[in-house]
Amino acid sequence: MSKLKEKERRFLAENPFVGTVTTLRPDGSPHSTIVWVDVEDGKVSFNTAHGRAKPTYLARDPRASLLVVDPNDPYKWVSVSGPVELTDEGADAQIDKLSKKYIGKDEYPWRNPQEKRVKVLIEPDKVDASGFDD
Repeated sequence: MSKLKEKERRFLAENPFVGTVTTLRPDGSPHSTIVWVDVEDGKVSFNTAHGRAKPTYLARDPRASLLVVDPNDPYKWVSVSGPVELTDEGADAQIDKLSKKYIGKDEYPWRNPQEKRVKVLIEPDKVDASGFDD
């Protein structure tokens, strides 16, 4: 197990920088998409909805990696990979929190009443970073 250093945690938690999350398709090929990023209890997190590719793939193979790059400095980044936990608990509140962080809206404006939100938490097995003076 690895842990986020405080500077890495703040970088992910405080900046509205999108991340690229990679999951594995059933054939083992990578599936990468852009996500809004959160940090909770030392775990890196993102939000999606049941029925989409990410939670479907993660239910089959619960491993993911996430890379966040500072758009103003491509040499400053954090990468986290490890096993995931999917939970519905707090997922609606999280998407609203992320909406505030990323687009300044108190509530997620694209909420679809037919969708059920899901929070994905990545337990850091491996953390790599660049651009942090330590």
